[in-house]
Amino acid sequence: MKIVNFTASAVLVALTFYILVIGQALLLPLVVAVAIWFLINLLAAGFGQVPVGSRRLPRWLCLVAAIFSFIALGWGVINFIGDSIADVSRVIPAYQVNLENRLRDMPFSAYFFDSETGEFSGFLLEAGWLDLPGLFTSLVGSFTTVITSSGLILIYIVFLFLEQGAIDRKITNLVGNSEREKKVRKIISKINSDINKYISIKMFTSTLTGVLSYILLVAVGVDFAIIWGLLIFLLNFIPTIGSIIATIFPAVISLAQFEGYTQFFIVLGGVGVFQNLIGNFLEPKMMGNTFNLSPLLILLNLGLWGYVWGVIGMFLCVPLLIIIFIVLSHFPQTRPIAIMLSSNGNVGHYQD
Repeated sequence: MKIVNFTASAVLVALTFYILVIGQALLLPLVVAVAIWFLINLLAAGFGQVPVGSRRLPRWLCLVAAIFSFIALGWGVINFIGDSIADVSRVIPAYQVNLENRLRDMPFSAYFFDSETGEFSGFLLEAGWLDLPGLFTSLVGSFTTVITSSGLILIYIVFLFLEQGAIDRKITNLVGNSEREKKVRKIISKINSDINKYISIKMFTSTLTGVLSYILLVAVGVDFAIIWGLLIFLLNFIPTIGSIIATIFPAVISLAQFEGYTQFFIVLGGVGVFQNLIGNFLEPKMMGNTFNLSPLLILLNLGLWGYVWGVIGMFLCVPLLIIIFIVLSHFPQTRPIAIMLSSNGNVGHYQD
């Protein structure tokens, strides 16, 4: 019987990911819409904490303010990125040529160029680390995917807000049992609390890293410093790999832009220090033991969602993993899986 259950579970998981891949055009905008809907509600809750005299703003006013704030911020960022794409796309080929010329002069140039053809090659190029036009095209492609799906995303968001008021009633009618309803609401509350905490802390640490890196890049004289600062901010939402790319990419840009190596080492060392101090000391201290997830699992999860939904999947991988972990930890049948997903085998925090 256990073998049958295991086989059925394996088939269900495989079928789920197959549907996620082939249904990307429909499902990815829905997931992005849910994420934006969640962020707007999070911002509205933040507005609700702001005192106005001896009172608090009413919920509906906080929600309206959050929606308009999000629209204004999104519109500004989209316009800025759209204008910047044209500027960067004009100079990025020249950066690539300069980078290749710089690498030819280095003692270890054999690692970057084919000995027979003399063309730029090697593992780092094939992996995309030194292919500046390729990296830029990939990032622009992800941005374009979101923009082209913006109409569908907007429709989803509107319907999510229309359905928002009926969620509590639907949960009550769906469960139909007071004890089970209490457990379901406990799981939802825990998911909401942990994702709120994760996003709030990540927003603060990513903003701090991006601002400090921007100040450093301006001081060094790197072109388009505000774009790279924004990119560093965004990449810090991608676990592990995002921080690495956010450190290497502006350093490679400085290597391609300047003649000497001084600026390269300043940018590499400075951004690297910011990433390490904030990512390895400040962020874990702020998060504490809330997210008891295995680092290896996070890395594997990153690769999985990157394969399924590309760069956007990488941004969503940790919140999705938090949801899965919390749900699995609340049921005796799936708790062993949650234990395997945890960093220390203790899932008691999620069963309080």
